[in-house]
Amino acid sequence: MEFGIAMATDAASWKLAARAEELGFRSAWFYDTQMLSADCFVAMGAAAVKTSRIRLGTGVLIPSNRLAAVTANAFASLNKLAPGRVDIGIGTGFTGRRAMGLGAMKLKDFEEYIRVMMALLREETVETDIEGARRKIRLLNPELGLIDTRTPMRLHLAAAGPRARALTARLGAGWINFFSDVPAAVAMLGEMQQAWGQAGQTKALEATAFVLGCVLEEGEPYDSPRAIAQAGPRAAVLLHRAADEALSGLPNISPLPESVRREVEGYVALARSFEPKDAPYLQNHRGHLMFLKPEEKPFVTGEMIRITSFTATEAELKRRIGDLRDAGYTGFTVQIIPGQEQAIEDWGRIMQAFR
Repeated sequence: MEFGIAMATDAASWKLAARAEELGFRSAWFYDTQMLSADCFVAMGAAAVKTSRIRLGTGVLIPSNRLAAVTANAFASLNKLAPGRVDIGIGTGFTGRRAMGLGAMKLKDFEEYIRVMMALLREETVETDIEGARRKIRLLNPELGLIDTRTPMRLHLAAAGPRARALTARLGAGWINFFSDVPAAVAMLGEMQQAWGQAGQTKALEATAFVLGCVLEEGEPYDSPRAIAQAGPRAAVLLHRAADEALSGLPNISPLPESVRREVEGYVALARSFEPKDAPYLQNHRGHLMFLKPEEKPFVTGEMIRITSFTATEAELKRRIGDLRDAGYTGFTVQIIPGQEQAIEDWGRIMQAFR
């Protein structure tokens, strides 16, 4: 099982990537959340020249942020700096789009974007819609060696629904799954494996688990200051999602756990007062997956951290990760919270148990 880290991108994220490489992590994933953190390609470029072994991936790139041609060029440029170490992680968008008041991309647009991007990286001429007209485009000078389109790069899709999983299978791409509950994650993997077989894929499925949490000391509570700092931002995702669905008319896709219903409903009531009234998402998503805002701290309880994150003792976390591995997950990635970079040492100890 390959271990990786993920991060809310900092222009200087190369420092964390370099430490991950020293500890033996296989990959570092950079979030593409333009309203919240730094540009992923700037940070990955710096990491590429400051490391030599660790894989570098977008975790995950949001297609609507860039033209497909711009993205293809960016990946090929990065591949020149880190040949054979680039992972193209891509999704329909949650954080980066909701922070602008938008829902996920339409799957047909998502698929078209991937088609164009990958064709360009194969040095093909491809026809696509640009500014309302069909146009033929291709990367014109790959032979100059300014970029690297020849060294293979891995494609991974963050796919939650059945249609997205079917697309992942048709493309033979790696699968990224963001979750907190192991039984649910195992069930989703079973559905992904079924789609993989139905698509006629014969190669092994690459399935990467993405989580966020805290390695607790024996007897340390779920709401300790350290746990709140490292796992609280993951728990707050439940609050942000519920507020989005209540205030923005986005589809309700999140069943609400009864054990935290009062806290979630209390936050949603508070969110109705967020300013500006026509853009409550500006306040709702500030700090998303990075820190807890003062006004949301009263709603993030130990119970919420327990059910939404990978927060447990070292022994329990090893058991959970082992269950994921035994089910067929090939990768385990944990996000490191800004300001909590020392947590990589805790997760490094856990990684050693799976060597």
